[in-house]
Amino acid sequence: MTPRSQSYVHSPSAEPLSGLTVGAVLDRTAHRWPEADALIVPHQQRRLSWGELRDESMKLGAGLLAQGLSPGDRVGIVAPNVVEWVVTQFGTAYAGLILVNINPAYRLAELEYALHKTGCRALITASKFKSSDYVTMLRELAPEIDNCDPGKLSAQRLPDLELVITLGDEQARGFLRYADIVSSANDDALRSLGEISAGLDFDNPINIQFTSGTTGTPKAATLTHHNIINNAQISAEVMKFSEADKLCIPVPMYHCFGMVLGTLLCATHGAAMVFPSAGFDPAAVLEAIETERCTALHGVPTMFIAELDDPSFADRNLSSLRTGIMAGAPCPIELMHRVMSDMHLEEITIGYGMTETGPLSTQTAIDDPVEMRVGTVGRVLPHTEVKIVDEQGKIVPYGTPGELCTRGYCVMQGYWDDPERTAKEIDAAGWIKSGDIATMDERGYIRIVGRIKDMVIRGGENIYPREIEEFLYSNPKIDEVEIFGVPDKKYGEQVAAWIKLHAGESATAEEIQEFCKGKLAHFKIPYYIKFVDEFPMTVTGKVQKFVMRERMTEELGLGVGGGA
Repeated sequence: MTPRSQSYVHSPSAEPLSGLTVGAVLDRTAHRWPEADALIVPHQQRRLSWGELRDESMKLGAGLLAQGLSPGDRVGIVAPNVVEWVVTQFGTAYAGLILVNINPAYRLAELEYALHKTGCRALITASKFKSSDYVTMLRELAPEIDNCDPGKLSAQRLPDLELVITLGDEQARGFLRYADIVSSANDDALRSLGEISAGLDFDNPINIQFTSGTTGTPKAATLTHHNIINNAQISAEVMKFSEADKLCIPVPMYHCFGMVLGTLLCATHGAAMVFPSAGFDPAAVLEAIETERCTALHGVPTMFIAELDDPSFADRNLSSLRTGIMAGAPCPIELMHRVMSDMHLEEITIGYGMTETGPLSTQTAIDDPVEMRVGTVGRVLPHTEVKIVDEQGKIVPYGTPGELCTRGYCVMQGYWDDPERTAKEIDAAGWIKSGDIATMDERGYIRIVGRIKDMVIRGGENIYPREIEEFLYSNPKIDEVEIFGVPDKKYGEQVAAWIKLHAGESATAEEIQEFCKGKLAHFKIPYYIKFVDEFPMTVTGKVQKFVMRERMTEELGLGVGGGA
């Protein structure tokens, strides 16, 4: 086999990588376009220019320093898509603080794990969102908050957490308010912020995001300024972004999709960010696109389906749209045709990657044929290497399935406080494993053909079966349980469970789902439940989840497209 027939590609570029930090990028953009729209949030009736966003971010960063935080401290955030999320993202970056993204759908145990794992000294949180009451959750985790001075928490279950900061005007006992932090930004703190920001290195960690595996607890991927700034900048260039663009961002900020390919992507090129709603609402997306004349739109396939199916769709003028990214799940060709024609997104792209690669490693071009934008995840992005290897780690020939691995500036520093997991995923040469089975053709186009691991991807949400299994084992009726994914037209996959009960016990699917409510995020609750007496096993005693998936898919009549 000649080297040219190997499934390896490196994409050089005439454009050098950026050596800027997140704060320096905002400074540069605010200097070039101080009066231009930076952030538009209709549901809060707020509109900030780049100059105003920089000033608010600096005040928040300085305020956090004034409260006693130091560079390298972790600050968690639990909030939907609001102005304060973006200000916190840039404010913590200026101060050298490490922002910890926490999914607003997390329940008590998940929130406790995230805060404890990363040792957050501060938490910025919405008071409530949808069915979640975060103030009540925090009082349960840290009852000491009722008797402490604001900013002086000392809790047994959360020993690192000292400052709990709420968004909004309501003053809760033991909590600080977001406005109080901003107002505490005195001259000394602002001067200190400037010194810290100027002294930051682009290889400093700046962000921790929880990502799913198939075993154990979530992994805390640690990303640097260099990882996420360059990933955002390169993706923007693929889509030909400029200061004339306006990006509608319905994807959540706690994902890389929102806070790297959304806010940072816009910041690198001076494009405006538009948050149509706090949580995803297809009608609000369409309203924002029409009202603000957005030129770009991001989303997972289920979001695009919901927007196309919204009753107001036919009455909307979406002719301003041009490009964007669809990612998180496979895109059916019928959907791509509708998005390109009915939504005017002729230059829509498909992105592929993982949180650990900040996030994109491949992306289709705006002029790739539609079949390549559906059948592949594009080609490797500039300054990045991709190889596809067999079980022995040897590079396979073109067209041969193997595990996709990535190397380059985009690869994370590692998993926070977890050297064993880091060493397992990133080898001595700097390659990170994806867990995905892929093929590469002679032109460098990459197709994802399966997953080595058992991860379930539902509507862009990565779900790891082991966590759900471990939780269900707390039900006294359950003897054994196996979680896996089955096809679904709307979400890509749905969570399925095979459950073996203890002898003499009985239960219903509804009872099991009710047991999960309020304790697991809604998207992790098994949608299909089957009670069994045994599981398909190998001769060596290993459970065969792929057999369960095949049987369940056939029994439910889901087929390849799947779902109702």
